[in-house]
Amino acid sequence: QVQLVESGGGLVQAGGSLRLSCAASGRTFTTYSMGWFRQVPGKDREFVAAISWSSGSTYYADSVKGRFTIDRDNAKNMIYLQMNSLSPEDTAVYYCAAARRAIIATATYRYDYWGQGTQVTVSS
Repeated sequence: QVQLVESGGGLVQAGGSLRLSCAASGRTFTTYSMGWFRQVPGKDREFVAAISWSSGSTYYADSVKGRFTIDRDNAKNMIYLQMNSLSPEDTAVYYCAAARRAIIATATYRYDYWGQGTQVTVSS
């Protein structure tokens, strides 16, 4: 059974940084792609970044490009999201997700497994 557990959220001032972690277990993920999404109340879940576990190729939403970096640690089955230059608009619950496909996807329906989310709050 696939389990994704996020951590690292919290409260940070605008301009600051946070690093989110996602611990993945229950499968060998080499044929998977992994994504980070975020959601604020009343809005749809929004794609943030994704990485192909096997190739390491990445893709970012325009809103975070140049500020956020997604990475993986194959040995530890961990996915990370380094977030720099945070702004109040980045405030959301951030979710880690896994897709049973190596090709990166941005649509939520492409992802098969989800974590419980971690809150990120950026104060102005």
